[in-house]
Amino acid sequence: MAIKPKDATPEPGTGKLKRKEYDKQLRSLHVELVKLQQWVVATGAKVVVVFEGRDGAGKGGTIKALTERVSPRVFRVEALPAPTEREKSQMYVQRYLSRLPAAGEVVIFDRSWYNRAGVERVMGFTDETHVQKFLSMTPMLERTMVDSGIILLKYWLEVSPQEQERRLRERINDGRKTWKLSPMDILSFNRWDDYTRARDEMFEATDSSWAPWFVARSEDKKRVRLNLLSHLLKQIPYEPVEQPKVKLPKRKIGRYQAIDYPFRYIAEPF
Repeated sequence: MAIKPKDATPEPGTGKLKRKEYDKQLRSLHVELVKLQQWVVATGAKVVVVFEGRDGAGKGGTIKALTERVSPRVFRVEALPAPTEREKSQMYVQRYLSRLPAAGEVVIFDRSWYNRAGVERVMGFTDETHVQKFLSMTPMLERTMVDSGIILLKYWLEVSPQEQERRLRERINDGRKTWKLSPMDILSFNRWDDYTRARDEMFEATDSSWAPWFVARSEDKKRVRLNLLSHLLKQIPYEPVEQPKVKLPKRKIGRYQAIDYPFRYIAEPF
């Protein structure tokens, strides 16, 4: 079902998007995401959404916007930590394959098997032979996923070096965001060109007709969330699922008298 956001700005991508307008647009998209959820459950659809991009590109905030109004039992976010020693001995993609969706599930990868073509390659965690094998094998793997009935969407969030630096400095200085700053962010900060080259080669090798890459400009966090969610909804052929009408029954209160228990109420400084 195609979703057409209401006019948010006179000219797309320009001007500051006001918070009130952003909330209005996001609410409409959230309603559609609930409809998508109902369709996925009713039809047994299997959806995989891959989020990739540089550090500070806005993946986390976009994923939060995608999932904050749907059920975590249907929309499952996978953000895998560094592999264990046992996982290192397995076939590289094995730990990702075990997290693919069953019928009626949407799995969102906050970084994915593409770590091999990105951070692992740039930071020297794997050798070039393994990278080239990965790049040649991945289109076949994704073709198998699609042929099995999985709807596979791959998003790359693109951010400028200036905006990335601003966001990383914000993580250093804002106590609410320090947890987002990892040692790897610092180590990779001066590898911009290396990441650009790795991205370009990854796209060239894995941008297929059955699993294309979609690029979302993320200079403006609010806009990228609205644009990406709108695009995602257009890629899935969901339809509204008829829901039973719900009416709250009449209830009687007062047939039981609560005891005078010394409840430990929390302080209310606000």
